[in-house]
Amino acid sequence: MDRVWRFATAWGLDVLIVVAALESGIGAALRTDADRPDGALLSLEVLLITGLVLVLLARRRFPFLAPAVLWIGCAAASLVDGQLISSQAGIFVAGLFAAVLLGRLRSPVQSRAGLLIVVACSVTVVYDVPNHDPADLFFTPLIFVVGWVVGFALRERDQQAEAAEERALRAERERESAARLAVAEERARMARELHDVVAHAVSVMVLQVGAVRHRLPAGSEEVEALQNVERAGRSALAEMRRLLGALREGDDALELTPHPGLEDLETLAGDVRAAGLDVRLHTGGEPVPLPRSLDLSAYRIVQEGLTNALKHSGARRADVTVDYAPDELRLEVRDDGPGGVRRVAGSGHGLIGIGERVKTYGGDMSTFVATSGGFVLRATIPLDGEHR
Repeated sequence: MDRVWRFATAWGLDVLIVVAALESGIGAALRTDADRPDGALLSLEVLLITGLVLVLLARRRFPFLAPAVLWIGCAAASLVDGQLISSQAGIFVAGLFAAVLLGRLRSPVQSRAGLLIVVACSVTVVYDVPNHDPADLFFTPLIFVVGWVVGFALRERDQQAEAAEERALRAERERESAARLAVAEERARMARELHDVVAHAVSVMVLQVGAVRHRLPAGSEEVEALQNVERAGRSALAEMRRLLGALREGDDALELTPHPGLEDLETLAGDVRAAGLDVRLHTGGEPVPLPRSLDLSAYRIVQEGLTNALKHSGARRADVTVDYAPDELRLEVRDDGPGGVRRVAGSGHGLIGIGERVKTYGGDMSTFVATSGGFVLRATIPLDGEHR
């Protein structure tokens, strides 16, 4: 059935055109009216009327020329034989279809020209019919004008559908571009934070090596080795500043204060409470020391969850849960905002960046609307042996 439907969709009109052409040709050959020609002229008329209908098969390649040729050919044929065109139902249907095609043309100029062709040629065909009714000069062309109007309406609908599709594609490209930008910004931010953390740690090591070196007797091999270590550490710091300094924006000053961590969540909660969102902190398991970068990333995850709840949810309360499991750190930010208003699954740029941060540590993040209402941000970060 699917193949039949696909065939009918792709070639159904072509099949109907062929059927109309055969009906018109056979009908012209079997005419019994007094004006029916004989011999070669009859054969010529049969071929002519059949070919005029079949020309519509070229409508995809010649969207204006094919239906226009049909109508102009019908008018010319009626001048030779007034009964040829008006006596066949197949060519009447083909003419109506051609009028629809002319009305559906994208070019306004061609479409209006098609209307003039339809009106002029249909009046000519009716006028050439022997003993025609004067009322037919109005009502018969009106039928084809209605067909043109139907085609014009279909063109407007097609243009609206194409415009909507183009807007959807453009919005999708903008979302993808914004998502890539959010990931890049978060990676740059993580690199800056990593630079600060590592620079601080290396600075401490260099200072400790220098302190040990000053306590040793001058000229010993240990002093020279420690001098090499100290020199290598200072060189590494300079190289880090030179390579990663470009990641800082012009107005992004060097952070001299310690980066926040999970121990600073109470301060963060206080700031959010002052902004109007009641924040409750919950801790599970036995807290363990975390590497500085991971501790900072966990703080950023909670910070983004609370910021998201404060800006977008319309919530009155948010619950933050930090669970120290034996092999992983679990974070959850749950608010009581109306779920229908919230966007889910990483639709915010901040959530996209946080997802990139979680992925860096091999963790998982999910965002969803809870069945009881409210929005939930949940992240799980594995802890290896060094983290426990």
